[in-house]
Parts: sequence; structure tokens; C-alpha cells
Amino acid sequence: MTSSPHLLADEVTVGYGRQVVLDGVTLRIDRGETVGLRGPSGCGKSTLVRVLALLRRPEGGRVSIDGTPVGGVRYAVPVDLRTRVAVLFQSPRAAADPRLSLDDLIAEPLRAIRTPEPAVRERVAELAELVGLTPDLRGRRPHAVSDGQLQRACLARALVHRPDYLLCDEATAMLDASTQAHVAAVIRDYQRAQRAGVLIVTHDEILLNRWADRVVDLVGTASAVT
Repeated sequence: MTSSPHLLADEVTVGYGRQVVLDGVTLRIDRGETVGLRGPSGCGKSTLVRVLALLRRPEGGRVSIDGTPVGGVRYAVPVDLRTRVAVLFQSPRAAADPRLSLDDLIAEPLRAIRTPEPAVRERVAELAELVGLTPDLRGRRPHAVSDGQLQRACLARALVHRPDYLLCDEATAMLDASTQAHVAAVIRDYQRAQRAGVLIVTHDEILLNRWADRVVDLVGTASAVT
């Protein structure tokens, strides 16, 4: 039997200096599935997200996408593979280049792979409307918009390549209730339309109960999640 498409961290070990943060951790996200990940602060949740997002190379274990092992990180990974995974972080201000307008922020991943400019403008306009960014906001830089407006732009950027897997690391924790609801609705609609796999990292038990198909616990060093 052919295995269903999935994003997999297999027996991943990560350390910072002498401190082992993740020790033999395994986590699988199937296409179309929402997985909740919870655990105490400092247990390695964000590190695991960065490994799955191909931003951090593990010292041990491996990441694979739909059965294809990924041997590198960032731009060392072929475009057609690395663009299948996207991440939305907790702090939009830490994730956004303060020199860019919101339009340019959304467009940045497309321009990085030399997408023709007419296609860039079309995709940016489509996503800005999807996430609720009005024309008067799109030309502003991060300092001139709220955290919620900036996170909407970051969500649009995360979706720009139509990823198969979206990783949300406390992505709604800093938002007001109405923006939280809107961001969650956009992600759920995208997931249904694209049959995307979604990882939700949060301390919000209500959100996990409402959204996740299953919840896994990461308890810290020497833990394994299956």
C-alpha cells in the first residue's frame, strides 16, 4: 500500500551547545490533517517547527516530504521542495523586514524565485484580499500598521506558494479576538481548498479542541512524539 502524503520529522535530535533540546522526536503531519502540538515553555516546540520548516538542520534524524528525504535547509533545498512547506510565526514584527511595504513583504518569496512581475502583482492582490488587507494598508511599512494587520500580511506571504503544509507557531497568540478568528478562518478555508496539512502549536486548549484532529504532547528532552 502506498503511504499517504505527509510531512515527517523522524527521530530528530537538536542541541544548542551542550543542551539537547529535542532527542529522538518523531512527528508526522498528513495532508488534510490538523495536528495540535502542546508542551511547556522551553520543551522544544519552536525548534521542532524550524526543523520541519527546513530552517534548522537536526543533528540526528531526518525530515521528509511525501517520502522524499530533505538533505539541506533553506536555499540549499530545491525550490519545488522547500516551497511546499510554509511557517507562520508568533511575532510578525520579528518575521517581517521593516524596510518593506506589506505588498513587498507578501511578494518577497515570489521575487526570490524570479517570478514574472505581472504574476507577482496578481498573486499579491489576490492574497491581500483573502487575508483582509485593504488597499490603503498595502503600501505601508510594518511600523505603520498594527500587529494584527502585519500578521495578516505574514499569513499572505506564507500562502504565496500554495504550500502543502502550513506550520503555525503560536501564530494567533499576540492577536485580538476578532483577528484571531479571521486568521483561523483563512487557514481553515485554505486547508479545505488545498487539502493542506496544518500544524498548530499553541497553549490555547480551546483552540486545540476546536481545530485539531489530534493533539500530541512534547514534554522536553528525551521525549518522543508519535
